[in-house]
Amino acid sequence: MIEIKNIHKTFGENYVLKGISSEFKEGMNNLIIGGSGSGKTTLLKCMVGLHEPDEGSVIYDGRDFTRMNFEERIEIRKEIGMLFQSSALFDSMTVEENVMFPLNMFTNQKRKEKLDRVNFCLERVNLTGKNKLFPAELSGGMKKRVGIARAISMQPRYLFVDEPNSGLDPKTSIVIDELINEITEEYKITTVVVTHDMNSVMGIGDNIIFLYNGKKEWEGSNKDIARSESKELNDFVFASRFMQAAKEKL
Repeated sequence: MIEIKNIHKTFGENYVLKGISSEFKEGMNNLIIGGSGSGKTTLLKCMVGLHEPDEGSVIYDGRDFTRMNFEERIEIRKEIGMLFQSSALFDSMTVEENVMFPLNMFTNQKRKEKLDRVNFCLERVNLTGKNKLFPAELSGGMKKRVGIARAISMQPRYLFVDEPNSGLDPKTSIVIDELINEITEEYKITTVVVTHDMNSVMGIGDNIIFLYNGKKEWEGSNKDIARSESKELNDFVFASRFMQAAKEKL
């Protein structure tokens, strides 16, 4: 489980996060949603140490990440898998080399052990035999799956996913959502997903926090959304549904 307590973050005079607290539970898809500029990506970056909160704590299973020095944080970072919005694959590396990259950086395993792990991860995301392809030879959905394979290569306890369906068609988006859900449940990972995709929210949203103007406006499951009395959430859901329906007609 990951706990965030009273997270504040400013950039100059821009007050981005205003005292956000929540819990992200093991074996669940924990989603952070909100409109552009609501602070959701900033919150994720504070949780993994890419930004330092001005105030508050990020706690990984009782370990206060925000109070740790650089060396202490490395041990927790070994337990974190990250899927970036753009997949962030290395163009000059093959699929195999991309997935193996964290193993080369953080382990002393022999090459055969690392290759076995790479092949297992590629099989898990339905990319068996694609080892020698380069990112330029992959579709958008395949790049996302390689990104997931790399993110789980270190057998993480915590998985962070930033806009996994950005740039994907609706059918491929469902495949990616189902894959994230399967991996989360199968390995009991604490998964945190930043998204604006309402199909993802309604499909895999076990626990959801909705940010509005830098604050936590609402929290609940996808089943609770229909009963929400938050005007801001209802407006966001309606607008998101309308925009997705319009895109799917194009």
